[in-house]
Amino acid sequence: MNTKPIHAAFEPELAVLPLVSLLPTKRATDLERRSPRYRSIEGSLKEVGLVEPLVVYHKADHRGRHLLLDGNLRRLILMEMGQTEAECILAKDDEAFTYNKRLNRLATVQEHFMIVRAIERGISEEKLARALNVKVNQIKRRRTLLRGVCTEAVDLLDDKPVNPVVFDLLRKMRPSRQLEACQLMVSAATYTSAYAKALLVATHDDELVRRRKRPAPPIVTSADLALMERELKSAQEDFKAAEASYGSDMLDLVIATAYIAKLLSNSRLVSYLDENHPEIFTEFNKIVSVVAPGNTHNEKADALPR
Repeated sequence: MNTKPIHAAFEPELAVLPLVSLLPTKRATDLERRSPRYRSIEGSLKEVGLVEPLVVYHKADHRGRHLLLDGNLRRLILMEMGQTEAECILAKDDEAFTYNKRLNRLATVQEHFMIVRAIERGISEEKLARALNVKVNQIKRRRTLLRGVCTEAVDLLDDKPVNPVVFDLLRKMRPSRQLEACQLMVSAATYTSAYAKALLVATHDDELVRRRKRPAPPIVTSADLALMERELKSAQEDFKAAEASYGSDMLDLVIATAYIAKLLSNSRLVSYLDENHPEIFTEFNKIVSVVAPGNTHNEKADALPR
């Protein structure tokens, strides 16, 4: 079986190069200089120093300059800080895309372990906060990020770009449900807090660390009961009054409708109403059509002289 040899993408040793000899592939804009990312890198360099070396193409040009593949903002900030040189990784490919394709940025879980190790080595939380350009309470939160989350779930999310809020939601679930939720996130390649909230909502009470609090039933006071009784009594009295007058009202309506129908049988009267009071004629027809549908009259036909 023939196998192709694997060539290293970078030189094994770091090189210390003058910053002025590094040629950036693009110029930093004013918007980038005002961005949170710029401030974070600046704080890290001032507090901790250069942790991630710059990446340059290993072959220099005829003037001894190297193409800068990664670290444009770090180079710029170091020069503003008065630094003249920096450690560099020498890449054998001369394209920034090729380098970025090989680079894995720090995941949320890995960032947690990095912060824990830094604190164990004596770096204060305040110094870490200044280095990362964040508030101290964020460092405290990242330090306890995995508390209450089972080891199996952590292993699944170890190298994933997980929203930190996801771990707050996982802590509300029992370990078996945590593992199941993480498996679903990995399968869907979705690590957002919204997706984790949906999984939490779909979790049965038995799989939660604390059962959901059900809203207490509304308390009906004696005053509420008395008010409802008065309203019911008033409605009953109105109903009885309507019931008592219903028969006589219907008789009056039938008699009035019969009279209107008789009027509309007079062609001369219909013609007069149609020409002088069309709105009254229309209403008369509506009354007759509702109460005595068989006695409706066609306006055009009834308007003809007999």
